[in-house]
Amino acid sequence: MILLLKNLLFTIVVPGTVAGWGPYWVLTSRNRPMPPLTGWTLIAAAPLGAAGLAVYGWCLWDFSALGRATPFPLDAPQQLVLRGLYRYTRNPMYLGVLAVIGAWAIAFRSWAVAEYALAVAVGFHVMVVLVEEPILRRRFGEAYTGYCRRVTRWLPRWPHRA
Repeated sequence: MILLLKNLLFTIVVPGTVAGWGPYWVLTSRNRPMPPLTGWTLIAAAPLGAAGLAVYGWCLWDFSALGRATPFPLDAPQQLVLRGLYRYTRNPMYLGVLAVIGAWAIAFRSWAVAEYALAVAVGFHVMVVLVEEPILRRRFGEAYTGYCRRVTRWLPRWPHRA
């Protein structure tokens, strides 16, 4: 139960801020009212948003069930999570968050939110390359290095068979 609460809190605070509050703030900044949704943009955005939420949820489940931890760096899994979507890309959770932001951009036809998504993507990349990967290399050694050789950082691909 504690693990569930920690994951819920992390989700509300971190991805909830980046993929929820951030696009909302971009859309309503400068005292602009929230743009109206139209039927076709909602229909176009809904599958991307739903896919992003599903990807995030699946990854959160794997962190919790296998790693017995949260995505929060100070409560990270003690074993390398290599199942589920992590077999196809090393950072599916970030991709899920970006998909949700992309859905906002499509739903509200907003170039400003698309630019925000690009800035978030660059921030994610910098965080992964400069912070997360060095920590994971130190923590998991050759297991992580081999994983990096087999699985791409961002763009999903089918895993290699040995």
